[in-house]
Amino acid sequence: MFLAGCSISVTDFAGKTCAAAQDCPDPYVCVAVRAGAGRTCESLGLPDVADGGTEPPDGGDGPVPTWCKDIKPIMLANCISACHGETTSGSGKPGFRLDHYELDGGTPKGAKAMAELIKVRTYDDRNMPPPGLPAPTDAERELVALWVLAGAPECEGASDGGTGGP
Repeated sequence: MFLAGCSISVTDFAGKTCAAAQDCPDPYVCVAVRAGAGRTCESLGLPDVADGGTEPPDGGDGPVPTWCKDIKPIMLANCISACHGETTSGSGKPGFRLDHYELDGGTPKGAKAMAELIKVRTYDDRNMPPPGLPAPTDAERELVALWVLAGAPECEGASDGGTGGP
């Protein structure tokens, strides 16, 4: 009788210091876990983003999220009250507000114009909102990514020209 076999050694990369995504092998992600503690490789159970975040996290099988129905409530609960609303200045970024989809005249910028940055900060990098503030759930973060990847639609059956209101 002849037996053959192999063994696979799996290194645990959790907690390994990293500076960028490429420093961590799949399925680990380079993240800042605690403020001031630097960045480490962590297995967060995130959807596959090997495509650079250009494909919908759920494969595009679900309904397309819209600003009116899905995204505005997330922004209201996590972004607008402390930093990115009409009367808030916590961000130090007066050039955009997330309490509107699109403002008349385009100034300041609304959520439509900032959609890609919203995705990067909320879903890709997960560094917004800052620690200590209310934060969206993983499912809400995924909705934000799906919304942006779908072209940041305003409302079902509406054109992209509206304000989305406060």
